[in-house]
Amino acid sequence: MKRRTEITHEFVEYMPDDLQEGFVYVSVQFATALHKCCCGCGSQVVTPLSPADWKLIFDGETISLDPSIGNWSFPCQSHYWIKRDKVVWARQWSRREIERGRSDDLSAREAYFNIKSHLTDNDSAATKMESMPKKSLWGQLKGWWAKPRD
Repeated sequence: MKRRTEITHEFVEYMPDDLQEGFVYVSVQFATALHKCCCGCGSQVVTPLSPADWKLIFDGETISLDPSIGNWSFPCQSHYWIKRDKVVWARQWSRREIERGRSDDLSAREAYFNIKSHLTDNDSAATKMESMPKKSLWGQLKGWWAKPRD
């Protein structure tokens, strides 16, 4: 298997049946990017585009995906970033780091969808965030307990 260092992007409406090595297919309509793993193993990598998943940056010429792509479910367990149509390889993560990363991703996704589910048609995310408590429940209780009583 040959590790890739460059990638070509292609904006598509629908994903092709046969993915070419070295291409990232981006469907804005379906908010998804798809490519074959850059390590050369041939696995298909799906990166959903959303505030809770990956962010696509298109500068008019190149694309970048953020955060990094960690293929922890694949035998290769490759880990890389796609930055300005280049593949930037990262070190192999330990089992503990992978578990922590998955846990952090799940927490971020749950927080995003929890906030989004509480928005009404007239609300904005910023308005909703301003109305949410700034402290944890424990922090609020400590603040209440520390207040002087008459």
